[in-house]
Amino acid sequence: MAPFLDYVRQDRRVTLILNRPERHNVIAAADLPEFAAALDAIEADRTIGVVVLTARGAKSFSAGFDIGNIATTDWDRNPLEAVVDRLEALPMPTICALNGSVYGGATDLAIACDFRIGVAGMRLKVPAAQLGVFYYINGLKRFVERVGPAAARRIFLLGDELDAETLRAIGYLDRLVEPEALAAATDTLARQLADAAPLAVSGMKRALVAIARGTLDDHAARQEVVRCFRSEDAQEGARAFAEKRPPRFVGR
Repeated sequence: MAPFLDYVRQDRRVTLILNRPERHNVIAAADLPEFAAALDAIEADRTIGVVVLTARGAKSFSAGFDIGNIATTDWDRNPLEAVVDRLEALPMPTICALNGSVYGGATDLAIACDFRIGVAGMRLKVPAAQLGVFYYINGLKRFVERVGPAAARRIFLLGDELDAETLRAIGYLDRLVEPEALAAATDTLARQLADAAPLAVSGMKRALVAIARGTLDDHAARQEVVRCFRSEDAQEGARAFAEKRPPRFVGR
């Protein structure tokens, strides 16, 4: 059987591709260790500048967690929640390129990324209430933080199916493009992020998440700001600006 997740490295970019299009890229419990191992490899490699998460197929990014696994999964240690939390915590910026509609637990995979690009015609639905499922807490937190409590209530309590334009309006999508433009839009955003200074990007990413959650350690964050100003990359940025050339950052 082919792996559920393809790992593609190109220069400073890693692309993770959900690879079960014949089943709308449904996520089984048995797939989660493979996903976690890919995230371990990414986190350990500080030469990676950006991570893209996408999927194969023309209709669906993912149908979500396989409901056939619900009765046999240990929800005291929610394996899907753990993988999504790891994705959110990656130090480098992440992009979800939604090639189609997204459902259930896969909606959290997307919203855990720093940026989301969707395609016209896609839809989102979380049928948790209709299935008798209490969606896990960290996923609910992410939705409230990123789209607000009113939109989160529509998604989780009513189970509303939202179209692409609505997803853009509530902030679930950062950008909305035609399907044929998704690859180019993703490449442009990925290059922009990969070319930025790694220390500055990772530090500000952590700070922005902590600020949104009210958990920022102000003293520690200010120390990180000072370390960044003293870094080789900050000196290179200043030189490149003065010399009117692109900077060459090294992550130090």
